[in-house]
Amino acid sequence: MQELDATDRRILDALDDDPRVPVMVLAQKLGLARGTVHARLERLSSSGALRPHSSRVLPAALGRGVAASVSAELDQSRLNEAIAALKDIPEVLECHAPAGDTDLIIRVVATSPDDLYRVSEEIRLCPGIVRTSTSMFLREVIPYRTTGLLRS
Repeated sequence: MQELDATDRRILDALDDDPRVPVMVLAQKLGLARGTVHARLERLSSSGALRPHSSRVLPAALGRGVAASVSAELDQSRLNEAIAALKDIPEVLECHAPAGDTDLIIRVVATSPDDLYRVSEEIRLCPGIVRTSTSMFLREVIPYRTTGLLRS
């Protein structure tokens, strides 16, 4: 991924305030040519620097108001099988492989605590997963953000 320059950061900072602003309005607000803003957004999008707009949908708006983190220990020889199975569980929002004792950390959503149990069991039964531990989030105190990084 390419390093962001000052112009990229200004564009992304303005989009963070209003992600649906038209390119022409964004260009006028920033004092840039419309073509420059459009080209930069295309480059940022194709390089993977921008999250897809669909990721902005709040899971609660889709009836999934319960969120949790599931830590999973794996049979290391079956990592690819486990990841393939996790991709088939719609409630799995993201999965990371951290350093340390845990093999995978999986962020999930559910409709209720009972549904969270179901989702946790689906994860536990994935090929290659030998043990899980689930921590339900009680409330979000700092939402996902990048604005501070753009301005630093």
